[in-house]
Amino acid sequence: MTELVIFDLDGTLLYTVEDIAQATNYALEQYGYPTHSVEVIATFIGNGINKLLERALPQGHKSPEEVTELRRHFKEFYDIHCMDYSKPFEGIRDLLRFIRKKGIDIAVASNKYQAATERLIPHYFPEIDFVAVLGQREGTPVKPDPSIVNDILEIASIPAERKGNVLYVGDSGVDMQTAINAGLTAIGVTWGCRPRSELQKYSPAYIVDSPSEIEDILLSLKK
Repeated sequence: MTELVIFDLDGTLLYTVEDIAQATNYALEQYGYPTHSVEVIATFIGNGINKLLERALPQGHKSPEEVTELRRHFKEFYDIHCMDYSKPFEGIRDLLRFIRKKGIDIAVASNKYQAATERLIPHYFPEIDFVAVLGQREGTPVKPDPSIVNDILEIASIPAERKGNVLYVGDSGVDMQTAINAGLTAIGVTWGCRPRSELQKYSPAYIVDSPSEIEDILLSLKK
């Protein structure tokens, strides 16, 4: 029986790429660096903001010091504009309500920095009770390291022997590898930033094209 479903945030629960692109390009503009299209920036997302900014910087300007400076400008913009264009994917609210009605806990494991993660989730899903909402935190490795998942399992009081009752849902190879590293059953979603082919490389238990398919999976697991 499923006890907990852990969701990635960007590209899984929320469409956020335009706001991320705006903040990235704003930061790049502060130094006169070339900017990128939304489509290109979408390919940079998945490993946290530092890696996103490193990928966005031009060759010869990817030092940790430059990434740190760019991150400061990114956050100054994103903290104000993180909800300009972002929105839940179609069917996500219904899926979350369905899960909670079944008595299953929900959590978020994101590589987005903690303050933004904590702001976005209650704004877009005020009626949903999340057992844990964790983003990228100082001193905790980013996904695909399983530390964030292990923290969630501890908060949700799920011991190692009940990991088989936990599903992990995400839109990228990083998410699929996170599920593998944490020993969880993975569900790859195709409506995010990555192609189906990237998900297939990790052989997740399921690949779905709509949130309603996750409802069907949960119903099938109860049988």
